[in-house]
Amino acid sequence: MEKKLFDSGFSLEEAFFRKRDVELIEQHRKLEKIKRTRETLSEISGIHNAKVLDKLIELDVSPQVLSSMAVVPLVEVAWADGKIDDNQRAAILVSAEGNGIGKGSTDHALLENWLKHRSPAKLLDAWMHYIAGLCEIMNEEERNAFRKDLIGRARKVAGSSGGVLGLVKISSEEQAILKTMESAFSLRG
Repeated sequence: MEKKLFDSGFSLEEAFFRKRDVELIEQHRKLEKIKRTRETLSEISGIHNAKVLDKLIELDVSPQVLSSMAVVPLVEVAWADGKIDDNQRAAILVSAEGNGIGKGSTDHALLENWLKHRSPAKLLDAWMHYIAGLCEIMNEEERNAFRKDLIGRARKVAGSSGGVLGLVKISSEEQAILKTMESAFSLRG
């Protein structure tokens, strides 16, 4: 009887530690995956700030999505008033193709999805952190040129929906999102 109790206790203890080992191994795998993702994001983006990289990972920015981040301002400004019109859609696609996002690519498919379905709010947050990280590795001249180009393309999309008598009109919602995006260039990771 004593031997059965001893064996039973030993089996329970062994089962507990086996379960704990499995949990530790899984936790280690997750940490390794995060580490590999952080390294890949760093290689692709040139960002080395661990806080920025960790924030991008937290916001589900995978290496596969990182190159699509360049079109986020265009999509966000187009959705600012709750809908994307045909002129905005066309302006976004032309701009994206001019920046190497061609039809048939993963980036293009993701962009098409963002044009059909409003992206989650965390996408703009992820973009803001991405830009803050990029700005850390740029000098002032590069940062200003980058800001001018990116915000300029976003303004072009905002203005593409027309206005009265062909005058470019940017809505207050579009202005607000442009202002928010401009602030990303002065953030620090």
